[in-house]
Amino acid sequence: MAMETILSDLSVSMTEFKKNPNEALRESAGKTVAVLSHNKPAFYMVPPERYKAMLEMIDDLQLVRVAKERLKQKDRAITVTLDEL
Repeated sequence: MAMETILSDLSVSMTEFKKNPNEALRESAGKTVAVLSHNKPAFYMVPPERYKAMLEMIDDLQLVRVAKERLKQKDRAITVTLDEL
């Protein structure tokens, strides 16, 4: 038996979601909801604020990766003053 992790405290079946998506949204009260198809997550309904926070976190992680890569190349760096920028 294959088990699926559901990354949400709330869930709704695809059938119920399709019947009335606005009801699912209202009942979620701004929380993330797993929409299940055959008892497996098909997608997650994520509030806009949380989605924005997730995108910002991804951007931050990408910037950290770039910064770490550039620090490995600091022997190629040149010195400049703020006025030269």
